[in-house]
Amino acid sequence: MSSTQTIPERSEVPDEHKWNLHKLFESDQAWEKGLQELTELIPRLQDYKGTLEHSAAHLAEAMQFLDEVSMLAERLGYYANLRYAEDAGDPRNQERYARAIRALSEASTAASWVEPELQGIPDDTIEAFLKDERLAQYQVKLRKILRMKPHVLSEQEEKLLAMQAEANQTPQKAFHALIDVDLEFGNVDTAEGPRPLTQSTLHSFLLDPDRRIREQAYRQFYRGFDAHKNTIAALYSGSVDLDIYKARVRSFPSARAAALFPDNIPESVYDNLVETVGAYLPTLHRYYRLRKEALELDEYHLFDNYVPLVPEVEVRHAYEQAVEVVSEALAPLGAEYTRTLRDGLLGDWVDRYENKGKRSGAFSAGSYHGDPYILMNFKEDVLRDVFTLAHEGGHSMHSYYSARNNPFAHYDYTIFEAEVASTLNEQLLLKYLLDRAETERMRAYLINKSIDDFVGTLFRQTMFAEFEHLAHRTVEEGSPLTLGHIRELYRGLLQKFFGPDATLDPESDLEALRIPHFYRAFYVFKYATGLSAAVTLSRRVMEGGDAEREAYFDFLKSGGARFPLDSLRLAGVDMAQPDPIEQALNVFASRLGELEELLPRVR
Repeated sequence: MSSTQTIPERSEVPDEHKWNLHKLFESDQAWEKGLQELTELIPRLQDYKGTLEHSAAHLAEAMQFLDEVSMLAERLGYYANLRYAEDAGDPRNQERYARAIRALSEASTAASWVEPELQGIPDDTIEAFLKDERLAQYQVKLRKILRMKPHVLSEQEEKLLAMQAEANQTPQKAFHALIDVDLEFGNVDTAEGPRPLTQSTLHSFLLDPDRRIREQAYRQFYRGFDAHKNTIAALYSGSVDLDIYKARVRSFPSARAAALFPDNIPESVYDNLVETVGAYLPTLHRYYRLRKEALELDEYHLFDNYVPLVPEVEVRHAYEQAVEVVSEALAPLGAEYTRTLRDGLLGDWVDRYENKGKRSGAFSAGSYHGDPYILMNFKEDVLRDVFTLAHEGGHSMHSYYSARNNPFAHYDYTIFEAEVASTLNEQLLLKYLLDRAETERMRAYLINKSIDDFVGTLFRQTMFAEFEHLAHRTVEEGSPLTLGHIRELYRGLLQKFFGPDATLDPESDLEALRIPHFYRAFYVFKYATGLSAAVTLSRRVMEGGDAEREAYFDFLKSGGARFPLDSLRLAGVDMAQPDPIEQALNVFASRLGELEELLPRVR
């Protein structure tokens, strides 16, 4: 299927181009029966309330029943979500998705007593229980729940906090309602006529070779934010206040400490990332200087930051060809890995092409019982889609190995680990394509893409992470987070990261008001650590032998059996140290040096 073809209706897509959800449910009718079964199971959760302390046998029976409910709920939720993603315009998918959300919410509410009751069991009693063989598969889950005990309040206090949960979503919900629905940015004048400027089209305008279009889109976009800057600043300030309130209520020293605690990530890991990246900023500034010179600009503005230095090369891959390229590129991971992934990509795992009503972009959705499904909107004339296929394939294989090597209770891995397997696959694909680049132009294009990925993931997400820490620390130290303070903090970071060769326009710091990730505090740094770990591990896999590959597979198979730092150490990378981040930054510097040599010959 080509990007120039008419977008088909879902009913017009051949079955061999769709994912097959039969491992979740054979049909919509089977899903209905599953939903009815869940509805009948939910009330039975109350039968176990007050019994967990009676004996190890009672606790094991309760945990097994919770597994039964949770596994069914997961299957129902994944099926409904994937059917909705394949065609959100189908009223049947809309209704099924809404009913699934309602049922899962009811199940969660009905089981809300479990963790407080577990944490109320005396320490000596629960330790004796945990020695019982019947609880062996629940050791990891139970110890993670018990670890939260010092931060759990009384039953009545916990109930009050739970009652606030929906209201606490107000800043985030209001932010999205304002920027996604209410804010209008008008049209941008192009050679083809006026085109609408939206959150999603801004990036395409910033890629335009015509600087007039880039500048118009940038300034017009931020005029929209300028008109609502006080409102958005108040929403973000309120979100920060809530983060701090919830941390203090649970006796954490800071909001950041509270956010990192569930994954057992020391705050030093966060600080190490910020400090190590900060030491390499002169190399980043060198890249911006190169961009300014290559684009022949007197002044380098932020609206010049995304236009490619090497325009898209003409290369086509039919979907099946893309699968072969990815399979060959991942050969260092061994025959079993590549065979499993290839069979899945060509078989039931992937919903390949765009259709009307289908969710944009791409994702991998791995559950315990179904295949690790992948949604794509593959275009054979877009080389980035081959990288996306490798990326999502990495996620899916991580899910594949996790589900097959762990009990349901702890098969799922954390977000801190999630980007490692996907990004490692991209690194292997890049190496494969660079080794086979037939022209300097192709090599320059690939190098430039890699550099921009580093900038967007390692540098930019670290800048975001530093801003979040500074914003929360401002309030924790007793100062209000005003619009002026938000803009001052963010402008300082823009100056720090972009360096002396960039000109910051008056509206540049309004970017602080448009980042949705800031409403899920202390999350974005995981993108940067994930890339750093992937660079180190990809080199170990490519340059090492069987031992290094098996260590990486130990990580893939670990699932949620360990905390993420321990899981990554299995693979051979210690994210508590600066070395992996430094290695990634050195790769960035090396590729920048090569691009500096190539650009004069290909532009």
